[in-house]
Amino acid sequence: MKLSNRTCTSRRVCRKGSLVSFLLVALLPFLLTSCWWYSFSGTSIHPEAQTISVGYIENRAERINPALSNTLTEALMDKYTKLTRLSVINEDGDYAVEGSITGYSVAPIAVTSDEVASMARLTVAVQIVFENKLDPSENFERSFSAYEDYDSTLSLDAVESGLVDTIVEKIVEDIFNATVANW
Repeated sequence: MKLSNRTCTSRRVCRKGSLVSFLLVALLPFLLTSCWWYSFSGTSIHPEAQTISVGYIENRAERINPALSNTLTEALMDKYTKLTRLSVINEDGDYAVEGSITGYSVAPIAVTSDEVASMARLTVAVQIVFENKLDPSENFERSFSAYEDYDSTLSLDAVESGLVDTIVEKIVEDIFNATVANW
């Protein structure tokens, strides 16, 4: 039997298919506008949130890389600007991220048979405080760290810039996921 340009085995099957399609189309807006909003960039941001303040990440580690604070702060601001609809402001945002660098260390990780380090590891640790003014249950204070290994026959000065860039990228990704991606 042929009904309105569709081939159906019975009218009941066509009506069920139409009903299911109608329900999916009708319910989709309700699913997308629930209490939290999911975006295709993977973020879950409160629908009323408009701003995020990113405080300057101070360097309080024993060993200091003079560019690290600025690099980390700028990378965080860039991440929120590029991947969320939030406006980055100086203070009093709907969301707030602040913290400090608590560790910057180099340690040997692989020793040769001559008891000489063949590989070394640069590790950066950061303490972050996140405040969600719209949902205080999501507030946290947490440590994040990342590391990169390098050949210890190279001086730290020669490889430090590239290592720091990679480490900052990892830490920023982890902070971003913890604050607005809910991972």
